[in-house]
Amino acid sequence: MFRFAADRLPVFIILIFSLLDFIMYFIVDNIWWLLLYFLLMIFPKGLICAWNHHHQHTHTFYLKPLNRLLEFFFALHTGATTNLWVLHHVLGHHKNFLDQSSDESRWQREDGKTMSPLEYAFSIASTAYYRGFQVGKKFSRVQYDYVLYSLLTFSILILLCWFKFVPALLLFVLPMIISLFFTAWVTYDHHAGLDTDNQYVASYNNINRLFNIFTGNLGYHTAHHFHQGLHWSKLPELHEKIKHKIPLELIRNEMFVISDAETA
Repeated sequence: MFRFAADRLPVFIILIFSLLDFIMYFIVDNIWWLLLYFLLMIFPKGLICAWNHHHQHTHTFYLKPLNRLLEFFFALHTGATTNLWVLHHVLGHHKNFLDQSSDESRWQREDGKTMSPLEYAFSIASTAYYRGFQVGKKFSRVQYDYVLYSLLTFSILILLCWFKFVPALLLFVLPMIISLFFTAWVTYDHHAGLDTDNQYVASYNNINRLFNIFTGNLGYHTAHHFHQGLHWSKLPELHEKIKHKIPLELIRNEMFVISDAETA
């Protein structure tokens, strides 16, 4: 069933969160309990964004229907539907991250200056679906599934809102919006300010153990760009092989990263 055994625990935890969401949706009507749950789940759902990212690079299951089902639950947590990040991130950003004129996750303004984290987050989150669709013009099969499953996901979301609006708003709609923005916000620290054509100096890395446990080794970002199809569990090993090519100032050891990018 699973392509990699390392995915079993994170998928189990993510599906438990999904189960809790639907239990709350069907049995809880008190707005204060729903609001408390919403606030408590903001950070955990934000972390799920990293695991959705990994899945978009390397599918979790051998069987396509299982991947599509998992992507539905990912979408309700993260605001990113099936193939959105495949188009925007895998086929877009990873191809263009060394060229700020075409990078789908560009952190540089047209005048060459670096965006602020807030400006970047709004820019990426608000244009994510559009930019994904634009990339899809070159990949019709991927774009077809992106449009189809996005429509299906949002149709189900509309039905959930129609049946119980306030629970749907607090359990699904708002978390999707916040998580999509959070995804954009945290990716600012991957590349902002590093304008180069050398892939070994184009990414910040974070080797903090706790950070990488929560994000599935997303801190080994140079290794991830070096071999984007490599499963997340194997990134530390690859990082060790190439770290001599990465400048020391691009390797951090922090649970919470504060960007060093200069903005103007």
